[in-house]
Amino acid sequence: MKENVLDVLIYMFENYMFDEEEDFGPDQETLARELSQAGFEHGMIDRAFDWLENLAQLCERSPATPPARQDALRHYTAAEAERISLEAQGLLLNLEQCGVLDPVSREMVVDQLMALDGDSIDLDNLKWVILMVLSNYAESDGISELTEALVMDGLHTCVH
Repeated sequence: MKENVLDVLIYMFENYMFDEEEDFGPDQETLARELSQAGFEHGMIDRAFDWLENLAQLCERSPATPPARQDALRHYTAAEAERISLEAQGLLLNLEQCGVLDPVSREMVVDQLMALDGDSIDLDNLKWVILMVLSNYAESDGISELTEALVMDGLHTCVH
């Protein structure tokens, strides 16, 4: 059996969101059945669907343009700082300074990170969540390509 919600999300992302050749858009019931056959527990599948629904709602509610102040510094709550490592916080700051994340998408990433299982968020988990958030939020192909490179190739700095 697979271990957590992020495993389910990564499996769905790799198998259903990146497959441009296949014109397959399963409904939730079909997808849940396929995920179960792949070894995921029903509870984790339901929680992954809830996570994706929350992300869709965040994207729907987000403003079309970021807030006017772009120079504000994000302070993490005690709970966030306990779960999101300093290295992960640094990557978020770096991506925001490079323009990959704006304050709105950064907050979406933090919200979605905190909604995941587990005690701490490692850098790989952060990269996957960034990829999932931006693929739902950002319209720019350049950003999605950079984000895909971040997750798939382990890019740690901005490409100029």
